[in-house]
Amino acid sequence: MLSSSGRRAATNRIRGPQSALTDFLASNNISAVQIRDDYERRRQAVQQQDTQNGGTIDAVVEDEVEVDEDEEDVETAEQKKRRKKREEAALARIKKSKAYQKRKGRVDDEPDGDDDEIAWDMYAKSKPLPGQLEHCEKCDKRFTVTAYSKEGPDGGLLCPKCSKEQEAERKKDAKPKKQAANRDKRRKIQSNLLDGIVHVGSKTLQELCVEKVADNINDVDEFGDLPDSLLDRLSQILSKRRVITTRTLDLFLRSDLSTVAIYDCGKLEVSDYIRIFSIVPKIEKLDLRNAGQFKDEVLDYILERDVPIRHLQLEAANLVSDAKWRELFAKAGLRIETLKLSWLDYSMDDETVAQLVHGCPNLKRLKMKKCFRIGDAALEALSELKRLEHLSLQLTTPTTADALKGLVRSVGAKLRTLSLEKFDNADDEVLQEICLNCDRLTKLRFTANDYCTDKAFRALFTDWRNPPLVQIDFSSNRDLDYSKPDGPEDPIGLASSGFLALMAHSGSKLQRLDISSCRHITQETFSEVFDGIKQYPFLKDVNISFLTKIDTVIVAGMFKSCPSMAKLTAFGCFNITDIVVPLGVALIGVPNALETIVQEGDFMGEWPDVKAML
Repeated sequence: MLSSSGRRAATNRIRGPQSALTDFLASNNISAVQIRDDYERRRQAVQQQDTQNGGTIDAVVEDEVEVDEDEEDVETAEQKKRRKKREEAALARIKKSKAYQKRKGRVDDEPDGDDDEIAWDMYAKSKPLPGQLEHCEKCDKRFTVTAYSKEGPDGGLLCPKCSKEQEAERKKDAKPKKQAANRDKRRKIQSNLLDGIVHVGSKTLQELCVEKVADNINDVDEFGDLPDSLLDRLSQILSKRRVITTRTLDLFLRSDLSTVAIYDCGKLEVSDYIRIFSIVPKIEKLDLRNAGQFKDEVLDYILERDVPIRHLQLEAANLVSDAKWRELFAKAGLRIETLKLSWLDYSMDDETVAQLVHGCPNLKRLKMKKCFRIGDAALEALSELKRLEHLSLQLTTPTTADALKGLVRSVGAKLRTLSLEKFDNADDEVLQEICLNCDRLTKLRFTANDYCTDKAFRALFTDWRNPPLVQIDFSSNRDLDYSKPDGPEDPIGLASSGFLALMAHSGSKLQRLDISSCRHITQETFSEVFDGIKQYPFLKDVNISFLTKIDTVIVAGMFKSCPSMAKLTAFGCFNITDIVVPLGVALIGVPNALETIVQEGDFMGEWPDVKAML
């Protein structure tokens, strides 16, 4: 008899929920033990029957392909020999089985060689099921078969490692989609257009070789004795792709070189810069862009080894201190003829510029752009450079017009090129000083000014003793009050009268012209200058971006008046529609221009009468 505590335990036993299947089996007196016993009894009966019939095909194959795990790392030749032996034994066992005899009996009057075909067919179909062990077809290592096991080239199964390798090879050998190829081709064409490159016909063998080398740069050990021009072209391509590293840098270094130009040094370290001078000890011209890791240690090495640098161009060398710049100018300044520095916001102040002028009296070419710590004092110091022939300045610190006029007055007589960018306070008197003191210029850049008037630009090109200019950049000289689209009555910046005087003075020799954003030039003035009759035989590069008054007719007249035109940039000119682009001309910024359909450099048909269409 149960005690009270036993009764409570029996009545308080907690049971979980039961499924409908469990309830059904319990109601029919069926238990899990009974199911398992029935399964074991049936399996033993099947095994006993198979043993009496000589064994099944699967048991035979599995028995023959098993090997010891200690033999997995044998050489390939021995693996093949062992595999063949296993296959022969498996085929012999298959031929003794009743399944083989039954299948062979179905075929009558077959040739003698068909016996092996039947056996091979049965062998090939006897693949192991998931969960069984199998040997990889490639590496012969044993692995567990799964539903995702891949087949090898000979019909066998592969282990996971070999399956991944086979899939990687398949993807590598697969041809890219045509759509992706066309997209890459279009991007390449547009990239070349932005660079002003237009390919007419097939590329030269030299161009194809250079591109092939650039595409396989990781497989190149050395460039050999390539000339400087090809080295420079390869440097441009690889820098654009941002693949200049410690390894690829060595390809551009030879002891017999005198010029090294790397246009993207973003991945180089201090040791890489020092290695340049150790491998090329006689370097005279050095051009390094994006040189963020160019530090004092590099200049110390240059001074210690007395590297004979005469032409130096550095971009973003912000980690060089003012003291080190002054030491360089003091010790090696006598031989420096060219100095181009840009994007310096940490060093290069007015005192350093004064040391530059004192230590580099033979300086002929000076370019200083985005130097944040230079002001009027530096402009006054630069006035002492009497041998200067090329001057390019773009300062961020506001300067006065008097300092700029004094600089032009002092060095303008020998200048061949003059570039003054974003001098907001420059006035008409600066242009007047250029007219009075500069009579040997071939290039003039004066940009981003909203203070000089159109009368000053017209006066500059009227009775100017300077010969016709080859390159002119007057971009963004305009009034900034956009509430008046036509500008004030007395035009600010380069307007119609100044542009007419410019083309009358330099149109005969002009090669490059940039008047983008000079919005006060009228449509009638453009039509008069580019009427299809006046000729500008050397003009090949024109930028007319954001001049909304230019339309299709004016551009057609430009193509007619400029037979040497190679590049026309016209961003923001929305009135240019359905323009036919001549052969060999890069039209940039016009999305609805027609394809180049002109052959032999002439239009198919007659040019439109520009004046009649206005």
